[in-house]
Amino acid sequence: METVGLGLYFEDLPVGRRFRTIGRTVTEADITNFVNCTGMLEVLFTNLEFLEHESDFKRRLAPAALVYAFAEGLLVQSTMQHTGLAFVHMELNVENPVFAGDTIHAECEIIQARRSESRRERGLVRTRVRVTKQDGAVALTYTPLRIVKCRG
Repeated sequence: METVGLGLYFEDLPVGRRFRTIGRTVTEADITNFVNCTGMLEVLFTNLEFLEHESDFKRRLAPAALVYAFAEGLLVQSTMQHTGLAFVHMELNVENPVFAGDTIHAECEIIQARRSESRRERGLVRTRVRVTKQDGAVALTYTPLRIVKCRG
C-alpha cells in the first residue's frame, strides 16, 4: 500500500523547480508560546504598552525566528518527510514584519542541486525560500542548503 505525505527526493528537485506551501496564520497564542519557550522575552514581543507608545510597530509583532520556524514547518510537512537528512547552512534576510493575524506561506525555488561526491546516495540542494504574507509582502528570504536522499 502506498504511503502518502512522504518527502521529495533529490531527483524531484531540479534547478528551477518552484512550489508554494499552504498558508499558516500566526496567532497571539503562537507568539506568546514561542517567546516563553525560547526566552525571547523582549518588550517588542511582550509589552503592548511599549508597542503603542514607544515602538514604530503598533501591533503585536512576531519574532522573525518564529516566522522562519513556521516556514520550515510548512516545508517539512510538505516536502521532507523521510527524505530530508540534514540542514547544512543558510543565509537569512528579514524584509518586513509579521504581526499576529498575518497568514504566511513559503515560496520555494531550487537554485542549486548536485549529488554528494562522498555519498552518491545523497544530494545537496539549495533553495531560495520567500516567506510571503497574505498581502504579498515578503517577510523573510533565506537560502538553506540541505542534504536530501536520492531515490536509487
